[in-house]
Amino acid sequence: MAAHFQLLKTDTATAARRGRLITRHGVVETPIFMPVGTQGTVKSVTPRQLREIGTQILLGNTYHLNLRPGSERVRDLGGLHRFMGWDGPILTDSGGFQVFSLAKLRDIRDDGVAFASHLDGAKLFLGPREVMAIQRNLGSDIAMVIDECPPWPCERDACARAVARSRRWAEQCKAIATESGFLAEGHHVFAIVQGSTYDDLRREAAESLAALDFPGYAVGGVSVGEPEPEMLKQVGATTPFLPTEKPRYTMGLGTPPQLLKMVALGVDMFDCVLPTRVARNGLVFTPDGPLNLRNEQFKEDPRPIADGLENYTAGFSRAYLRHLTLAGEILGCTLLTIHNLHFYLDLMAQARAHLEAGDFGTWHRGWIERYEAGARARTGG
Repeated sequence: MAAHFQLLKTDTATAARRGRLITRHGVVETPIFMPVGTQGTVKSVTPRQLREIGTQILLGNTYHLNLRPGSERVRDLGGLHRFMGWDGPILTDSGGFQVFSLAKLRDIRDDGVAFASHLDGAKLFLGPREVMAIQRNLGSDIAMVIDECPPWPCERDACARAVARSRRWAEQCKAIATESGFLAEGHHVFAIVQGSTYDDLRREAAESLAALDFPGYAVGGVSVGEPEPEMLKQVGATTPFLPTEKPRYTMGLGTPPQLLKMVALGVDMFDCVLPTRVARNGLVFTPDGPLNLRNEQFKEDPRPIADGLENYTAGFSRAYLRHLTLAGEILGCTLLTIHNLHFYLDLMAQARAHLEAGDFGTWHRGWIERYEAGARARTGG
């Protein structure tokens, strides 16, 4: 068993796992959801508020933080933890997703990716050496390798080239992290499995990266436009070929039911901007599906968003939260973000508890059924 990851229990009815990840800035109990703080902040909430709702680990982004304020400036100011006032673990994405999302502003080469900044058009380059240097400057507890994320749909030949290139870059990132002492100092580096919708390419990528013995592995290239069944198929085609004794992370998704479905497929870690993004537009999550607080039916509703979720937002009525949302008040963004993030974090806490109790399989199917039935009822589906 890897010294930094303890596999505490495996579900007998599914592939779900209960684990514990040890980092330089604390222990992370898995399965876990990680709020996204792309630019050194989770939008509209403070680090103290994040702690109060049970946040264990946050995300930052190499590409964005290197553009502003600059990774060397962050380093000189004590590293990202001190800079943003967060003393827990931080995972940083390498900028590989921007290879996909900023396709019109980049040029993929064998040695890395040349970008034109989305801010001012300035030229920048991210290769294995650059992304590892930036993440060292940031002081990341978990650094992601740079990879090429293929779009969906993607032709097989193009996908195969992306898989091969990503594997080369991953090997270079691991060598740099080893030679520089980054790994020896207790930082972790996670590899990323690509392969789009091609099961054999995903297996090839997973097995070749597993042979490099990374501290952890991510399932990449999902939630890039494909339908949910295909997305889950890709995750299910990847996890069986990842090392059992290492943490597994699916990047950039999803809805509450999707998270539970992927936990059942053997995934340990998740991140997604969804709960914070939709909160700013008045959408909140409940066990009976999402609610749009902009709807008129809530204008005199005295109830909290959801029963049983104790946080600061629970002290306010749906009517008041609707008022804040319609009025465009910043407090509305804060309160709804607190609720949505706590909902995701609490869902993962429930998953951990049911894994420990041995009834995760039954519980997660019932939870998903209730959520999806409520969502259908509200939309008339």
